[in-house]
Parts: sequence; structure tokens; C-alpha cells
Amino acid sequence: MVDLVAAWLATELDAQGAVPEDTRRRALAEEIRAFIGRNLHDCSLSPSMIAAAHHISVSYLHRVFTQQSEGETVAAWIRSRRLENARRDLADPALHGMPIHAVAARWGIHRASDFSRAFQAAYGLSPSEHRQQTLTGGTGE
Repeated sequence: MVDLVAAWLATELDAQGAVPEDTRRRALAEEIRAFIGRNLHDCSLSPSMIAAAHHISVSYLHRVFTQQSEGETVAAWIRSRRLENARRDLADPALHGMPIHAVAARWGIHRASDFSRAFQAAYGLSPSEHRQQTLTGGTGE
């Protein structure tokens, strides 16, 4: 948070050069994460879209993000956030009537087969198995 405030103040005071490079990179990484969070539903969300929105090159985006995310790539972070949100929604009793493919599409994954395969790989069970376990009192973990 301090890095974000420092970067914002530096921008407001037109003194970006006074902010250490590491602080600027951490602030940029947080801005990128927030942007991703706001746009997870968009199936066209990609590193090139993110880089364009932040007026940086794709290679700089990858370099900054990987340094600030313990080696995790932008695409992997997007995928894991989408899967986490879909997993949460599948366990929500209020969304029980929503088809699984609609839950996936809600988070930017529009191909049911891609969603099922990625969900199975990430959590060790299918989306329908997860929904059934969580809604019937199983652990779902």
C-alpha cells in the first residue's frame, strides 16, 4: 500500500524519478493485479491487452509481473484467479441453478472443455463433483 501511495504522489507531483525503481515496479504490479481482477470476466483478457492498458511492452509486463509474483506468469495468474472464482461460485448455494458452463463463462472461460480440464488439473475433481460435494456437505477441498 505504501508503494502505491508513493507512486501516486510521485505522479501527482510530477516526480516519478524520485521514486525508487523497485517501488515503481511493485506499484505497477499491484495496478496490473487490480486491472486483471476487474477484467477477469473478459475472455479476451491477455498479456497484450494488459500491457496496452498500462502503456508498457508485453516483455516489460512479463518481467515486472514475474519479479513481483515469485515467478508466476501473467497468464498463470489470470487462470488461477478465474478458477478460484469459479470454484467459489460452484460452492455457492445461491448459484446452484446456474449451469456449470455459465459459471465458467462468467469468469472468462467460454469453452466448457477447457474449464473442465483446467479445474480437474487444479483441484483434482471435476466442476460438477466439486459442486456436488460442497452443496451436500462434503469438504470440497
